[in-house]
Amino acid sequence: MDTGTILVTEPLPVKERPATSKVAVYTRVSSSENKSNLDSQAERLVAYCTMRGYQVSQVVKEIGSGVNDNRPKFLALLADPSIGRIVIEHQDRGTRFGFRYIETLLKAYGREIEVVNQAENGTEDVLADLTSIIYSFCARLYGQRRAKHKTEQIVQKLKQGSDEEAQETSQEG
Repeated sequence: MDTGTILVTEPLPVKERPATSKVAVYTRVSSSENKSNLDSQAERLVAYCTMRGYQVSQVVKEIGSGVNDNRPKFLALLADPSIGRIVIEHQDRGTRFGFRYIETLLKAYGREIEVVNQAENGTEDVLADLTSIIYSFCARLYGQRRAKHKTEQIVQKLKQGSDEEAQETSQEG
C-alpha cells in the first residue's frame, strides 16, 4: 500500500477451498507402445472420481518419461490455479523423483495432488527408471562433449580469420 503497509494473503486451507476449484485427471505412459493404457488409466480415474463425488473438469493424457521434468501437459496442470485437485493413479505418473516437493507446493496454494493407488513400484518400474536415468546422463554427457567440440571449432575459425586479417594488413603496409 502507499503507506508502506504490506498485506500478505494466505491460501485457503484445503477444507475451505471454494467449490469452484476444478478436478483434473492426469494419466501418463512412458512410451507410445503403451498408448492404449492411457485410455484405461483415464477410465479408472474418472470412475474413482465419480465414486468420490468429484466432478472432473478435464482429463489429461500424456506420453513421456516420469524422469523427464519437461512434460508440457503436466506442467500446464501444475501452473493452472483453477485446478484445485489433480488425481493420478500412481505417484510415479506425476514424477519419478521429488513428488513430495510438488505435493507440498500445491498444498501451500490450497491445491492438492491425490494418488489413487499408493502401492509401491514393481521391479519393472524401478528398472525402467534406472535405464531412463542412465540414458539421460549419457545424453547430457554426449551433449556437453559435442558443445565443447563445436566451441573449439568456432574459436579455431576465429583465430584463422584474425591471422589472415593480420597477414593482409602486414602485406598492405
